[in-house]
Amino acid sequence: MLLHEILPYENFLARKRKLLYMVPELIMAKKSWLERDKRKLRTVRKYSALRAELKAKKDYVSLAQLPRDASPTRLVNRCQITGRRRAFIRRFRLSRITFRELASAGLIPGVTRSSW
Repeated sequence: MLLHEILPYENFLARKRKLLYMVPELIMAKKSWLERDKRKLRTVRKYSALRAELKAKKDYVSLAQLPRDASPTRLVNRCQITGRRRAFIRRFRLSRITFRELASAGLIPGVTRSSW
């Protein structure tokens, strides 16, 4: 028996929406993309001190020998809930869609609707 057969339609939609935010795998980006970004972040952190040292020495030949993913410009900002990379709000680390849904539900502290 399906969930929407048991519940009225309005309750079904409300529960489905809650489930989507409780279980983010339902609407996430491809796992391979997320894993690639995690790997890049680990690489950037691993080589950050060495990169700073080589830049201070102006040793660009050795700097070029480091892995490409060691550069922080290769990192991509992604929504912490959905993995979406476009329309990212850095302050909250969320995409605009997720931010709007969570803010409307009152789940982001300090965020209120504007009124004047």
